[in-house]
Order: sequence, then C-alpha cells, then structure tokens
Amino acid sequence: MRSTHPLPSGNPTTTSDAAPSASTRTLQAGKDAVGGAESRPRRLRSGDLLGPGQVLEIVHGDAVYRLRVTALGKLILTK
Repeated sequence: MRSTHPLPSGNPTTTSDAAPSASTRTLQAGKDAVGGAESRPRRLRSGDLLGPGQVLEIVHGDAVYRLRVTALGKLILTK
C-alpha cells in the first residue's frame, strides 16, 4: 500500500508500507543502542555464553578478550 505525505516545503512524497531498508534498520538499531526509550540491554546467562569450558574469547576490533569464571565463581574479563 502506498500513501502520499506532504514535505515541509509543500511537495508531496510517496512512501511504501514495505519493510524498512537495511540502512533504516541500522539507524534504528543505533538509536536503540544509544538508549532509545524502548531499548534495554540484552540479558544472557553466563553459562549460556561460556559453555562447559567456562571461558569465552571476544574479538573487539583488533584485540581479543577472554571472559572467564574465577575460582570463586566470579566473572573476569582480561585482554
């Protein structure tokens, strides 16, 4: 379905009810990541991330970080 909306200058524009483009989805995701009203951090269980080995390597840019469970059962992130 298509609809026409006037621009502030008075010129109409045509829009579509189709799914948002990849660039629009990226912008929306960026807004959510910055702290949009509907955004909240994802919540995961540490065991789901770490698996049976209790260690997870995270690649961030050119660096590799290790998230692991300490002997006291706490999480530690090291570079």
